[in-house]
Amino acid sequence: MKSRKPKVMHEIANRPMIGHVMAALKPLCCDPVVLVVAPGMEAVAEAAHPAQVAIQREQLGTGHAVTAARAALKGVSGDLLVLYGDTPFIATATLEAMLKRRHEADDPAVVVLGFRPEEPGFYGRLVLNTTGGLDAIVEARDATPPQRAITLCNSGVMAFDAERVLPLLKELRNDNAKGEYYLTDLVALARARGWSCAVVEAPVEELMGVNSRADLAVAEQAYQRRARAAAMEGGATLLEPESVYFSHDTALGQDVVVGPHVYFGPGVTIENDVEIKGFCHIEGARIAAGARIGPFARLRPGAAIGPDVHIGNFVEVKNARLGPGAKANHLTYIGDAEIGGGTNIGAGTITVNYDGFSKSRTVVGANASIGSNTSLVAPVTIGARAIVGAGSVITENVPADAMAIARGRQVNLSGRAQSFRAQRGKAKGRAKPAGKAGKKAGTKRKPGKG
Repeated sequence: MKSRKPKVMHEIANRPMIGHVMAALKPLCCDPVVLVVAPGMEAVAEAAHPAQVAIQREQLGTGHAVTAARAALKGVSGDLLVLYGDTPFIATATLEAMLKRRHEADDPAVVVLGFRPEEPGFYGRLVLNTTGGLDAIVEARDATPPQRAITLCNSGVMAFDAERVLPLLKELRNDNAKGEYYLTDLVALARARGWSCAVVEAPVEELMGVNSRADLAVAEQAYQRRARAAAMEGGATLLEPESVYFSHDTALGQDVVVGPHVYFGPGVTIENDVEIKGFCHIEGARIAAGARIGPFARLRPGAAIGPDVHIGNFVEVKNARLGPGAKANHLTYIGDAEIGGGTNIGAGTITVNYDGFSKSRTVVGANASIGSNTSLVAPVTIGARAIVGAGSVITENVPADAMAIARGRQVNLSGRAQSFRAQRGKAKGRAKPAGKAGKKAGTKRKPGKG
């Protein structure tokens, strides 16, 4: 990845790859979950919390990695799943299918997850016997020509009987083309003992690995295609689907209409019958039924938009709650605020919430009217049904049903515009032309003079 951070911490849909894997595991209630990492990968351990951490001090292959987890697995019985942090799209249903296969009548000691890529290339091949059981896994560089012709490939994901298979780790050898300890050799060791092994197939899309920035971009696109399809299948309308970006936890209700070029960051929940117009950026926000957002609106973390609220163009909301039917239609910043239902916020209004040291809150009651170009200097409270005149700077509380006007008194000076223009015109005429000054500055010096 050519990165200062571990590969599995690179994000898809605003979640680290390792987070996608942990999310797939969560419904299975695995205990324990052991994370094998290289030294210095504390960030990965934190992202995979509450998994136990095992350190693999040398990277000597997949078999060596599982061996590094032996101490954490001491005394474990039952099924053991082996997954990879850079394969983020594996589905919970696929893992359940592997565990189900583990307990079928032939009692396979090892179940391997296989897939059929368009280009088998460097993938290990799964060699099946006449009954469909798994006889061996052969690495591509160690395979014979007939084995390389096999299209069923090894994903690396396994489920096995811990009691039978974990003791076999000490028998792994590294006498292969890469000089590594292959976990795949467990199949041959199990078969040598007369134990059956099996294969479960999964779609190629689930087993997409990420090994470069280009792979990461492809994975992101794949995720977004699925997320868009799921949103539309769930009853949302995307006017230009390919331009809408979802996060891993975006939740859309039914009859939601999303315009082009809308970005959903983490933590967004949108209820039914909401319209989000084009070019909006929404993150950490909840939008109630019937609201209208945008275009060109920004909702930041902590924004709680009530039913039938209107948030218009170039309006930003952060850590603020707007009650039912409130409106802020133009060029407004609402931060650290509580806006009552039915209140209208005029164009150019800002809540002045930060004094350079701390954030303070603005509270506006229900059915109030805030005039255009108003600054509400927090902490301040505007009572219900109050009116604030346009252009005001409000620094004190306004009682309910009151009208507040806080601006300099207008003064009209009769004829002053005409005399001002005449005065300025004379001053401009007396100014020395730039060209003459330039010529004087360019006068030649006499010889011998510095």
